[in-house]
Amino acid sequence: MTDDLGKLSAADLRDLAGALRSGRLDLAGNTLAVQRIVPGHHAPAIAACLRNLAGHGFTPLQAALTLDLLAAERDRRSRLSDDLDLVTTGPEVRGVANRDTSVVVRELFAGASESVLVVGFAIYQGQQVFQALADRMVAQPGLQVRLIVDIPRPVGDTSTPSELVYRFFDRFRNQQWPAERPLPMLCYDPRSVEPRTEHDKRSSMHAKCVVVDHRHVFITSANFTEAAQQRNIEVGLLLDSPPVARRLEGFFETLLGEGMLRRVG
Repeated sequence: MTDDLGKLSAADLRDLAGALRSGRLDLAGNTLAVQRIVPGHHAPAIAACLRNLAGHGFTPLQAALTLDLLAAERDRRSRLSDDLDLVTTGPEVRGVANRDTSVVVRELFAGASESVLVVGFAIYQGQQVFQALADRMVAQPGLQVRLIVDIPRPVGDTSTPSELVYRFFDRFRNQQWPAERPLPMLCYDPRSVEPRTEHDKRSSMHAKCVVVDHRHVFITSANFTEAAQQRNIEVGLLLDSPPVARRLEGFFETLLGEGMLRRVG
């Protein structure tokens, strides 16, 4: 029964509910009567659905309310689909119109007005990737920008954790961030810089996501490198969802608040 009703549009479901509510249609399941309301090829199956509801003790009003709920759910799913974009990098594919990774990243940074959270990307050619964000920080002095970065310990490196963090910060400031622009807050996972023996298992900040203005969420396989942004085959999703954005932000804020992430400097 649900499968047959699921083939109707939200508008058809509401028309059917309205007919039941007004008395123009009953639950006797007359195919000709149903055909006046829904597309003809669906009419026999929908008439059978109405008889099924009657057999389960539904009144016309109860059936109408059920159809309204189905229509509302159909609308909700449609809105979710509209708010979700597929973002790709790679060769052009005939018949597929997706958004390019580098364009999406630049648009997110350039349009930010309240906050930007960037988590876990490998960064090369950062001055180009972050130019739009750095310019936006100048244009919007109140913009809060946090980068949670991966600071790896190279194999065989015996530097102290503080030396590794300082070297990363120095390279980031002088090579990866646009010159003469305010710096964002940088945070990292302290486990990634701890001294290791050959038996230790490594950890890294491997997540790759961007959250902008507590609503725009971009999750992607693409790092902030020229290859990933322009040449590799990469896939991501761009979602306009304040609830998802808040949950992601809350996750990383909790890690920071409990000392599992630390601020550089």
